[in-house]
Amino acid sequence: MTLLSRLSPKGQTTLPKRVREALGLRPGDHLLYEVGEDGTVRIRKAEPLDLEGLRALEATLSEWASPEDEEAYRGL
Repeated sequence: MTLLSRLSPKGQTTLPKRVREALGLRPGDHLLYEVGEDGTVRIRKAEPLDLEGLRALEATLSEWASPEDEEAYRGL
């Protein structure tokens, strides 16, 4: 089955109802986008462990986000 939606000037789209139903989505749910090397994209509902892992990763990465770190690693 192929479904179509339009991208707004702000980069937003509405997921078709059949997609929301297939993913079991409700308002406020989070989505994960998995981009393949071949340009394909898979969308799935983020589960609590997905969100917990992503938040932990973001917290870890932010410790190297100072201007001094940017300068030190710029040439790498």
